[in-house]
Amino acid sequence: MFRESGISGVFCDTSFFYASLEPRDINHSRARFLLEAAATDSVIFYSTWGIISETVTLLRYRCSHERALQFLDHVRPSLHLIAYDTSIQQLAEEVFRRFGRDKKLSLCDALSFVVVTVRLHHIPCLSFDSDFRQLGLTVLL
Repeated sequence: MFRESGISGVFCDTSFFYASLEPRDINHSRARFLLEAAATDSVIFYSTWGIISETVTLLRYRCSHERALQFLDHVRPSLHLIAYDTSIQQLAEEVFRRFGRDKKLSLCDALSFVVVTVRLHHIPCLSFDSDFRQLGLTVLL
């Protein structure tokens, strides 16, 4: 699936991680399919520390401490985390200020947008939130 499309890397959002780990999530089956297809095609998973923080927090609050630790122990080590400096943070703040009123956008989403567009040159994203599509990012569903 990914290899056929020429996709070698994807940016992963909290909604994708959560759906792939929580069987009760409405997007669980689709997330597992995408996860397995990406693993089969040796796709590189990119993310940020902010996404890690959001995912661990969501898993802790909605599932359990153990599920959050499983994410840290088993998923986190396989991710390529994109480091960024204050210039990226400033761009994210500008994106939030510009689009945050009209779109339901978190600062973490704005940061992800800047990382995907500036640092990762518009690679496709794995996300079940509408935020990424609203910002014009390519989202693989």
